[in-house]
Amino acid sequence: MKNPEEIKQEKSASPSKNNDLMVQPATDAALDLRAFFVDCLKDIYWAENALVGALPKMAANATAPSLGSAIEAHLAMTKNQVVRLESVFELLGEKAEGKKCEALAGLLKEGDSILEETMPGAVRDAGIIAASQKIEHYEIATYGTLVAFAKTLGENDAAKLLAQTLAEEKESDCILNEVALNAVNIIAAE
Repeated sequence: MKNPEEIKQEKSASPSKNNDLMVQPATDAALDLRAFFVDCLKDIYWAENALVGALPKMAANATAPSLGSAIEAHLAMTKNQVVRLESVFELLGEKAEGKKCEALAGLLKEGDSILEETMPGAVRDAGIIAASQKIEHYEIATYGTLVAFAKTLGENDAAKLLAQTLAEEKESDCILNEVALNAVNIIAAE
């Protein structure tokens, strides 16, 4: 395998009209799919742990009982997902550690902004659902990718655990959608 410096030299040696668009890898950049897979696991591990901290605030600011219940249920599920990720790390012989997920950090910041920009009630609840669904969609995309990576790498036990979380994230998104369509959005529109 080539190290990042060899790749950098090859790219600079071969002229390209888009050479100025090429991003140079960090010195600790992943060199193969397994390393990238583990890096992505660290990212989502950080994200899930951050959600464990953020979900109680969202639940506390929800006024619709069905939304509060959905968030509380998701908090319990998220705690289980953290444990499941720890099992995936163990299966891979890796230490369970997080790496800051800039995408989720941004989504959580946006969620805080929504709370600040809305009055308590149905409109804020609609905002909480919107922020939550953005997070769910990010998680669905991430876990879908991780399942594919695990299968490609022959890590079938890890793929099964990750697929279980993927199914839970999809279900959480459906629950949020039902709460929005059957109650919160209707009240917020009045």
